[in-house]
Amino acid sequence: MLTWLIVLPVLAPLFGAVRLLRRRRTRHAFRWLLATNLALLGGALIVLTTALTGPAQASAGAAASGGVNGSALIGAAIAVAGASIGAAIAVAYTGAAALAALSERPEMFGRAMVIVGLAEGIAVYGLVVAILLIGKA
Repeated sequence: MLTWLIVLPVLAPLFGAVRLLRRRRTRHAFRWLLATNLALLGGALIVLTTALTGPAQASAGAAASGGVNGSALIGAAIAVAGASIGAAIAVAYTGAAALAALSERPEMFGRAMVIVGLAEGIAVYGLVVAILLIGKA
């Protein structure tokens, strides 16, 4: 948790700088954008490595006290994030298709909403998997 408190104030100005550089649309701006993305990727890998090795080192003390397994929590976070991203992509496509169909035939509203709702169900599956992982921890 302490790592996130240190990293987040650094990421906000970097995000703003990248947005300003993207407005230029020059080759120089693209190189800066690529370098910034590589630096953020390296930082994310460092944070992930720290998060994965931290619970492993403290697992002996946590097992005796009944602590939460860090790997299960990271797995739960990945499950929710992956399912949410998948649901967002699915809703984007099905929502656009539903709006196109509704513009031609408004009586198809019910069918279109069912299809969009099925796409949103992907996120619910990820949440269920995360709850099961946290329950096992």
